Amino acid sequence: MARIPVAELERLKREVSLVRLIQSQGHELKKRGKDWVMHCVFHEEKTPSLSISPEKNLYHCFGCGAAGSVLDWVMKTQGVSLPHAVQLLRNDAGLPGSEKVGVTRSHARHLPPLAAGSAASELEAAALLQSVAEFYHANLKQSPEALAYLESRGLTHPELVEHFQLGYANKTLTYRLPAGHTQAGKQVRQQLQAVGVLRSSGHEHLNGCLVVPVIGLEGGANAEQGRRVVQLYGRRLQPNHKIPAGQSRHLYLAAPLRGVWNEAALVGGGEVILCESLIDAMTFWCAGFRHVIAAYGVNGFGQDHWQALKHHGPRRVVIAYDRDAAGDAAAATLGEALRGAGIEVFRLLFPQGLDANAFARQVENPAQALGELLQRALWQGKGVVADEVIFADAKISAHEERPDTVFADAKMSAAEDETFPLAAAPQAAAVSDSEMPLAPVPCVPVSDSETPPEQFSENAQGDLLLAVADRHWRVRGWKKNLGPEQMRVNVQVRREASEQAEAAYYVDSFDLYAAKARSSYVKQASLELGVSEELLKRDLGQVLLKLEGLQEAAIRAALAPKNPTPTLSAEDEQSALELLRAPKLIERLEADLARCGVVGEASNLLAGYLAAVSRKLDQPLAVLIQSSSAAGKSSLMDAVLNLMPEEERIQYSAMTGQSLFYLGETDLQHRILAIAEEEGVRQAAYALKLLQSDGELTIASTGKDETTGNLVTKQYRVQGPVMLMLTTTAIDIDEELLNRCLVLTINESREQTEAIHAAQRHKQTLDGLLADAEKQAITRLHQNAQRLLKPLAVREKGDRFIFRLMV
Repeated sequence: MARIPVAELERLKREVSLVRLIQSQGHELKKRGKDWVMHCVFHEEKTPSLSISPEKNLYHCFGCGAAGSVLDWVMKTQGVSLPHAVQLLRNDAGLPGSEKVGVTRSHARHLPPLAAGSAASELEAAALLQSVAEFYHANLKQSPEALAYLESRGLTHPELVEHFQLGYANKTLTYRLPAGHTQAGKQVRQQLQAVGVLRSSGHEHLNGCLVVPVIGLEGGANAEQGRRVVQLYGRRLQPNHKIPAGQSRHLYLAAPLRGVWNEAALVGGGEVILCESLIDAMTFWCAGFRHVIAAYGVNGFGQDHWQALKHHGPRRVVIAYDRDAAGDAAAATLGEALRGAGIEVFRLLFPQGLDANAFARQVENPAQALGELLQRALWQGKGVVADEVIFADAKISAHEERPDTVFADAKMSAAEDETFPLAAAPQAAAVSDSEMPLAPVPCVPVSDSETPPEQFSENAQGDLLLAVADRHWRVRGWKKNLGPEQMRVNVQVRREASEQAEAAYYVDSFDLYAAKARSSYVKQASLELGVSEELLKRDLGQVLLKLEGLQEAAIRAALAPKNPTPTLSAEDEQSALELLRAPKLIERLEADLARCGVVGEASNLLAGYLAAVSRKLDQPLAVLIQSSSAAGKSSLMDAVLNLMPEEERIQYSAMTGQSLFYLGETDLQHRILAIAEEEGVRQAAYALKLLQSDGELTIASTGKDETTGNLVTKQYRVQGPVMLMLTTTAIDIDEELLNRCLVLTINESREQTEAIHAAQRHKQTLDGLLADAEKQAITRLHQNAQRLLKPLAVREKGDRFIFRLMV
């Protein structure tokens, strides 16, 4: 049992009335002042000397010195340990609003007696296991550590615990039994030892484990197991490194490994996924693949499993054992046996060293990732038997052609269950009732002389994967090549073990564009794998062509604008034009800013807005917002910037002296450069002043020539113009910077402060919450309007030309 929190102990001491508890046990109390007295139960006496204080909820005997809290009373009077006392008080004692306070042995839950040697003993043993499973199931719901373990393993489907009656054993089962020195207590403990729940020492066999009961299917392969608990599986909650050496992570009852977990998945005779462990099987189930069963370890595919396959007659089995030496060996042996029984077999391959649960916890969308692995499951062959194998109603002929089918991509949707983002789509969840859709694959296994079309994929680490027959390619580092003149990568090729040869691999890093390095790789890999150079050369050619396409796409993405201007829909463009053509645009602007939560500051907002719009001009304005600390200068700047398109504004908290010189040449052109505090750019003040005055920055710096490797002088140029917006709390500001900026000061009057407080209170109302939602629509409208603005030369009366912004 996990350590009891101190807060829980204090709660029981405080909330369980000691007076009511003692009265419920049949003791006679007498009132004496504020306290109650009684004859001490711990020693013989004629005059009452045991005093109970209702105020402190404590007892004290002036005769023998016994004293303590309600927990001490239960431990001493019942002769139990502290955890047992806590359990008794939790279950039997009256807490706030309850009248039940008795803590007596008679409340212990007696499990059904087992009549040893009788014909009904198996039924009674099943009933006993059912009672134990129900207790563990109720225990799990109240055990945060067990629920946290399920969450850590990604087993968070809301129906999982109830559907499979998952439980948790934490050493509290014996607390619910009659006392060990009584006849009933001895009998029930012997019964629990007989079925394997208790060890000979009296401790729970599955203590500290997540408990998964294996329940027989009514109308299943074994009629005697219908709706009975035939086995309990336990998985220790402790991390592997904390489990003592020599102790297994997986525990079962001493009884034979009977039953088939989730036998309902076999009903219908379609496809079924077979996992190595129950945790892996539940991972598939939570991802929406309900047609899944589990073996009890690599060597745990037992007689009951074969009987269930014969009874239900599935046509295809996908073996999803762990991707390690033991799992691969067991999958190969089992696959051969299944094919001998006339069943079509596929092998699902996880990344090396992973199982289903570990793989699902490494990917962002387990349902989609597992579906893709199922789609790429390797076909191991159709069953070949002497004449004909009959499984229930399904007949599989030895001469029947293998259908060109394999698991299709199972696309999952989180819309089925909002509480569980990985829930499968309805069609995937109902897979136990109907077969999954199938997709074509080659009719026969691929030989060395025939290479199938490439089937490239990408794992979670970004490695490029290719499977060709029994050869598996993995390419790393291809994303680093952003120049069309080189293709330096790390390439691994491996071959699966077969009856003719052992598994082998070869790995090296080289430039795929270098013919000599490519030829050397093919030659060495051919020697290591025992495969002809012609086949490896053909495979490597496919890899090279695929990488060229990926590299070209990566280069285009790198050269694409970092912040492309979004394309407006016709509806958005029309709404933006209506805003710009509004006859009272200034009043509309002030009203929209107020609806966005800005209080007052109408003149400053309008000035800041016009200055931000001037970014489109060849000589934009610069704004410096000055105020004392926490007066609202940042709010004013943010209110204006939020109405500007995101791709046309750049915001920094601080800048170093040289940082501006190394921006992209057009990164600042006709954009807004906003700095949170003027103090954060004092080192870059010189560059800012030049950028504002000259409209561009240039710097000469030493760099290495990419061709010769010699040091050369390189020129960096950053083009303007750029609109500057800064805030400051300083009183004395650099005059050269001050001369280039429009200085705005914040209204810090008492009336403005009261208005701000009123606005803050308004935000907590329903209207305020609705206004927050409306703010997004207003912001988007103004940003779209800004995207339509262009600088145009407009001629007025006379011969003068001025620039205005028009649509």
